[in-house]
Amino acid sequence: MILGVIPARFASTRFPGKPLADIGGKSMIQRVYEQAVLSKLLDRVVVATDDERIYEHVRMFGAEVLRTRDDHPSGTDRCAEVAGHYPDAEYVLNIQGDEPFIQPQQIDLLARTLLEQTQSGIATLAKVIEQPEALDNPNIVKVALSQTGEALYFSRFAIPFLRGTAPENRLAQHTFYKHIGLYGFQRETLLRITALSPTPLERAESLEQLRWLEHGFRIAVRITDMETIGVDTPEDMLRTKGLI
Repeated sequence: MILGVIPARFASTRFPGKPLADIGGKSMIQRVYEQAVLSKLLDRVVVATDDERIYEHVRMFGAEVLRTRDDHPSGTDRCAEVAGHYPDAEYVLNIQGDEPFIQPQQIDLLARTLLEQTQSGIATLAKVIEQPEALDNPNIVKVALSQTGEALYFSRFAIPFLRGTAPENRLAQHTFYKHIGLYGFQRETLLRITALSPTPLERAESLEQLRWLEHGFRIAVRITDMETIGVDTPEDMLRTKGLI
């Protein structure tokens, strides 16, 4: 079984109550759920939350929801707890609860990658960066890829650094990739990585996927041409207007 999990917490530092924020008459978490269930490859989709308000709201619009512990440091850890309730789930997809416009085709691409790349155990997506300002935005995570399509490094900085190239010419000289925050895991791999302690690179960049790389796990990356609009702050809500 391929299980889709949508972690949702109320106590976001930059945007408290974000999953319940209204986007065109529906909450953000409802929009994410409705996109996820359009996937052709997910067998089940469940929202995972530690908050009673979110729990009751998700039940109200008819989705499957599970109460989880309130001490999880990340959505990945919350997914691992949920996986424990579904022992028949061979694969678990972490679908970010702040991506209200995630496309079901992207979810299916991630699922197919997991099924095909059995040696990696972890899969994620990336998109070619087309806007120069994205290179210097620390909220847009960049990823460098190997020749075989695996992640070499993730950073909030533009990677690689182009020596001798003016900043305005970087996109013309090199293909940069934006990381799309969707993750797929083989069940065993998910349980192993969530038992690991934080690592120096992870602390430096505040990116949990660096912990996995530091411990030698391989992350398969597939390229999508579909844009996503993550909502991290109340200001990001302005970008959602006109998209409904």
